[in-house]
Amino acid sequence: MTTTKLPAILVSGATGTIGSALAKLLAEKGTPFRALVRPTGATPHIPGAEVVEGDLNDQKSLKNALSGIERAFLLTNSSPEAESLQIAFVDAAKAAGVQHIVKLSQYAAHRDSPVRFLRYHAAVEEKILASGMAYTFLRPNLFMQGLLGFREPIMQQGKFFATIGEAPVSLVDIRDIAEVAAAALTNPVHENRIYTLTGPQAITHRQIAATLSAALGRDIQYIDVPPDAMHQALIAAGFPEWQAAGLIEDYAHYGRGEAAEVSGDIEAVTGRAARDFNRFVEDYAEAFLPEVLTKR
Repeated sequence: MTTTKLPAILVSGATGTIGSALAKLLAEKGTPFRALVRPTGATPHIPGAEVVEGDLNDQKSLKNALSGIERAFLLTNSSPEAESLQIAFVDAAKAAGVQHIVKLSQYAAHRDSPVRFLRYHAAVEEKILASGMAYTFLRPNLFMQGLLGFREPIMQQGKFFATIGEAPVSLVDIRDIAEVAAAALTNPVHENRIYTLTGPQAITHRQIAATLSAALGRDIQYIDVPPDAMHQALIAAGFPEWQAAGLIEDYAHYGRGEAAEVSGDIEAVTGRAARDFNRFVEDYAEAFLPEVLTKR
């Protein structure tokens, strides 16, 4: 008689960019896991996962999702309620007997930061520390895949815009973040650790443009704009005010040169060097090409 091993790992945010990459890695490893997804009326199929619907505002659904779970990956969508929702998750995890939380935080998270996103991540980290559960905090720098948000102007105008000047940033590939998360969830050696996740070098947005130009075979320009202009562009693109204002704070942080540190934590955890920006562009080049070229 065979028995099915029940999942001891819960992955929240399992349908997002990092969560889906993490889910894929766990499935490839043959590691049973439960995926927590928001109720949408159509439960997604996630290979290798037991999928449960839940709402972080609903303690009953959280209790159900966390039942029998030993280790949890905490990630929520960016929202004005992100801090309170994650704190509610920590409370529910503690009550359910979860032993270890792996939290996706952010580079330079600190209670006294002028950046609202960094303050909220720090507040949740403090909540986890106070809970007594084991923790792993993953603090990634600016995502390389965030450049996909500039896909339209890159394709249509050969330009992308930001308010960062010539400050270098050690961008990180989300696939590396997912690999570190998978390791933290499956090996207790990573308990009670804080990992700073960066790429292998700090580069400027002008260097980003040059790399894109070489890979795409067309001139791509980075245009530095004042914060007010970027804020207005974000609002025009449909970003809510709270998020647009927070992103401007993020970019002011980058622009002050505060995100240029290069960490070796990805290599230390995974055993291989972090992906560099050239690798990212090679793998995602087609996403930045005009449709007329991708359909040839």
